[in-house]
Amino acid sequence: EEFLVEISGTTVTITCPLLDDTITWELSGSQGESSGRKYTMENHNSSPVNVTCSSAGQKHRMFLNARVCASCVELDALAVTGIITADLLITLGVLILVYYFSKDRKGIGSTSPGSRQRGQKLQRPPPVPNPDYEPIRKGQREVYAGLQPRGF
Repeated sequence: EEFLVEISGTTVTITCPLLDDTITWELSGSQGESSGRKYTMENHNSSPVNVTCSSAGQKHRMFLNARVCASCVELDALAVTGIITADLLITLGVLILVYYFSKDRKGIGSTSPGSRQRGQKLQRPPPVPNPDYEPIRKGQREVYAGLQPRGF
């Protein structure tokens, strides 16, 4: 057998586990209205309270430490699920938009200096040699035969 505590705004309603209608309520530091098994505290200030309900020699005690708020809004599970689902769908939509808009810009070069192409490095062929400095090939020694080593 346990107390039932209901909180709505700044109103706290406590239901005693005893089944009698002649229940005596004792609270430390709080005033409220008693109607049988239920005790209602209007404008509760979130301070801890010791609550006792008794009837015909039976006593039940409880320590109440309820946080209340005047401007709080109660949300059921369906509303919370809807908010989370909507947030995920909006985030997914933004990700898809960013992906499609950035996909088209991959081939466009930047005009800023110092930009480098990212991705795989393409292998470049070696630079074309200057024809004045061709390497000596077999069978073409006569082209270079007239060159004599210089002495310094």
